[in-house]
Amino acid sequence: MRNLLTLFVLFTITSKTMAQDLLNILESEAPKTKNYTSATFKGTRILNGHSIELRKKGVTEFVISHRFGRVNLGIDELYGLDQSNIRFALEKGITDNLMVGLGRSSFEKTYDGFLKYKLIKQRSNKNSTPISATVFGSVAYRSIKDFDPLDKPTFNQKLTYFTQLMIARKFSPELSLQIMPSYTYRNLVKTNDDPHGIAAIGFGGRAKISKRMALNAEYHYTINPLKSIDTTNSLALGLEIETGGHVFQIILSNSITMIEKSFITESTDNFFEGDIHLGFNISRAFQGKKKNKNHN
Repeated sequence: MRNLLTLFVLFTITSKTMAQDLLNILESEAPKTKNYTSATFKGTRILNGHSIELRKKGVTEFVISHRFGRVNLGIDELYGLDQSNIRFALEKGITDNLMVGLGRSSFEKTYDGFLKYKLIKQRSNKNSTPISATVFGSVAYRSIKDFDPLDKPTFNQKLTYFTQLMIARKFSPELSLQIMPSYTYRNLVKTNDDPHGIAAIGFGGRAKISKRMALNAEYHYTINPLKSIDTTNSLALGLEIETGGHVFQIILSNSITMIEKSFITESTDNFFEGDIHLGFNISRAFQGKKKNKNHN
């Protein structure tokens, strides 16, 4: 009986050791999942500005942005609704990490194009990455003819360049935050006192309040503002609603423009004095047709 008990103990120990060795082998051979964090923000915009998010490869997005006049204009202007500024844009995911876009704004009849590339993706595996980072670059062409015909600016003088690094972290399913250092460069300025290059830093966030709704906020501080106009820092608060393929944002902001070179460096209204513009962003994403890999 004692011999049988000894054999049973030895068999149990050996079996456990073999099972552990087998488990170690399976773990070493299994593919390493990277566990990338998804949906740090629900759309490609926080409110006025971009988020770190990109559209996936082959996805095309149509974006309509609208800003009305100041709500403190009173009933004669229907609290700003008689005035409006609109931007249309078509944006596409070239790869999962590269996105391009073209847009046209009614403000100053401006055309803009951009490239957006994701550098780092937040992930939570063993070799975790605590943040996501995306770089954004755009060029804007101001086509409005508000100049003296005898002093017509050249094509290059009408161009403004913008670059931004977006760094974000999703702290929980309910909270995401983003920081955005940026630089704007104008080929032509109004006065000699105006800087050609303007540095700024922005902050944004998203707080989820239900399955399909979130509160967003965004603020940009300009380090060396323009001197020819009395500028203010851009502030926006908004409600985000997801409905299927649509992301709809209702916005209150002191900025009436919707491209970075304008709302970051050219805003002149004071949010806390009632210079608030009601607006919205709405986007619709379209998935490209997938090729059928099966051959008859």
